[in-house]
Parts: sequence; C-alpha cells; structure tokens
Amino acid sequence: MKKLLTLLFTAAVALSLSAASFAQDTATPDKKDETKKQEKAEKKAAKKKAKKEKKEEKKEEKKEEMK
Repeated sequence: MKKLLTLLFTAAVALSLSAASFAQDTATPDKKDETKKQEKAEKKAAKKKAKKEKKEEKKEEKKEEMK
C-alpha cells in the first residue's frame, strides 16, 4: 500500500512540475503575434509615407507646369 501511495504522489508531483513547462510553451505565440502586429504597423506607416511623398511630387509637377 505504501508503494502505491508513493507512486501516486510521485506522479502527481511530476505532472504538476511538467504543467509549468507546458504553460511556458503557449506564451511564445503571443510574442509572435506582437511582432506581426508591429511589422504590419511599420508597413502601414511606410505606405502612408510613400503616398504622402507621391502626393507632394504631383503638387510640385503642377507648380512647374503653371510656370
């Protein structure tokens, strides 16, 4: 009976310790999501900047045509 209780207790401790390592594995995709969001925001900002520059170039061309 003592051996059975010892095995059950050992299994319970082993499962509780391994559960912490499984919980750490699920935290890493959140970081990936954050980097994806950051990359998306950077792309959006770059696209906005390019659009603004293109608009300014068109204004300059129109000014030159008026001269």
